[in-house]
Amino acid sequence: MIRALYDWTIRLADHPRSLWALGAVSFVESSFFPIPPDVLMIPMIIARPSRAWLIATVALVTSVLGGLFGYFIGAVLWDAVGQPILEFYGKTDAAAVFAERFNHYGAWAVLIAGITPFPFKVITIVSGWTGLSLPVFVISAIVARGFRFFIVAALLWKFGAPIRDFIERRLGLMFTLFMVLLIGGFALVKYL
Repeated sequence: MIRALYDWTIRLADHPRSLWALGAVSFVESSFFPIPPDVLMIPMIIARPSRAWLIATVALVTSVLGGLFGYFIGAVLWDAVGQPILEFYGKTDAAAVFAERFNHYGAWAVLIAGITPFPFKVITIVSGWTGLSLPVFVISAIVARGFRFFIVAALLWKFGAPIRDFIERRLGLMFTLFMVLLIGGFALVKYL
């Protein structure tokens, strides 16, 4: 089953509309969706390393735009949308305490969440909810997401073929590691 899913993802990664799919996933991941864009970005770069920089740019631009939508959710739609999303991630109680200190460390919070497995959507929503300066938010999001996506793109561009061989030979292990990182990111959110 994992092999079929991997093969399907690699075929999707080489599809003419794959950049649109990546853009959509990257946008919604920054505001409310739990699956990171890396799920599409990595196989897309592995399938076509010559497009690594374009793929990273699409992920960056749409992620920042999605982050602005998350900011909007926090700023304008907090009661109707933002609070239920944070409740889903178990962060409502922590958000009140967090909001008191957030604007002081807001740029760092956006930078850290944008690079690490910590769900970026939580920070985008809280940034809008607490009224973090919009220019500070945008600049921090560009730096963090750019760093994350372009480092991945550079590594896959440079070492793409050996990494693809490694992944294909150890697909079960790679899937397990990915799931551990994904679940670990959610667990980190729940207990922080």
